[in-house]
Amino acid sequence: MRLLIATDAWRPQINGVVRSLEYMAAEAPRFGAEVVFLTPERFRSLPMPTYPEIRLSLVGPGALAEILDEVRPTHVHIATEGPIGLATRLACLRQMRAFTTSYHTRFPEYVAARTGIPDTWSYAALRRFHRAARAMMVSTPSLERELTARGFRNIMRWTRGVDTVLFRPRGERILDAAAPVFLYVGRVAVEKNLDAFLSLDLPGTKVIVGDGPSRAELERRYPEARFLGSLTGEDLARVYASSDVFVFPSLTDTFGIVLIEALASGLPIAAFPVTGPLDVIGPSGCGVLKDDLREAALAALDVPRDRCRAYGETFTWQESARQFFSNIEKAHSGG
Repeated sequence: MRLLIATDAWRPQINGVVRSLEYMAAEAPRFGAEVVFLTPERFRSLPMPTYPEIRLSLVGPGALAEILDEVRPTHVHIATEGPIGLATRLACLRQMRAFTTSYHTRFPEYVAARTGIPDTWSYAALRRFHRAARAMMVSTPSLERELTARGFRNIMRWTRGVDTVLFRPRGERILDAAAPVFLYVGRVAVEKNLDAFLSLDLPGTKVIVGDGPSRAELERRYPEARFLGSLTGEDLARVYASSDVFVFPSLTDTFGIVLIEALASGLPIAAFPVTGPLDVIGPSGCGVLKDDLREAALAALDVPRDRCRAYGETFTWQESARQFFSNIEKAHSGG
């Protein structure tokens, strides 16, 4: 398999899409596959309105057709619905080339939160985008059910994994902060619903890791919270291990890789009972999911950390890659 993955999400962005694709490439040789990425690094780009950290590539199907002829992939996977994804889709359709897609992000809800455009309009556009694919991959059972109800078809499951060597419990606490430490990791943007966390009356310290367009405003409104900016690798792993509860206020995430990073680090989860947390936590007893996020955060303090670590270890990138490459082969073979 020589797989071309077309993605608008790429470094220096720090998010679950980028991390998932990087791990798929790292695991590819184990499954007899070679991965070639088509990313914004290859094209001129402009900053996305209201979110300049994301670049929008200037690319058309003509350029993509040339790239497809140059790379000569046996399979094509379109990871995002942005300019690169759209151009790759059109080029594949013109060449009568089969492709698969994945649904990573609740784009309609994000657009509605930022612009007021009804999410029904965006879902209609996404149905059209993914309908032409041999299969569309989603991360959780509840997301599959939801999208099926919205008219999406040919859905396959693709779970996610975690680096359990990097993300692990540690004996030291590097944060100079009053305990208990309630941690959030992710984009600092309106769609992440951070007000629901930062406005809670909780003991100890609230810590935010990540960056985004809402950071300056939230820092001004919540001066008692600690904003550490974007962290990766060992720096991020040490902050996880220095915290007591991972609070996930998002109502729109499709999975939340940060959830299993926290679990692998020994952190219990406090979240709303929505897609993502419901699927990841399930009946594990490693988190508290309530409509009252304050109650969930306080109750999560009583969850044993060793239980969280043991459950986090069940999510592996090898299994994630096995599903991913198997889905692509099945979709192209019609199996």
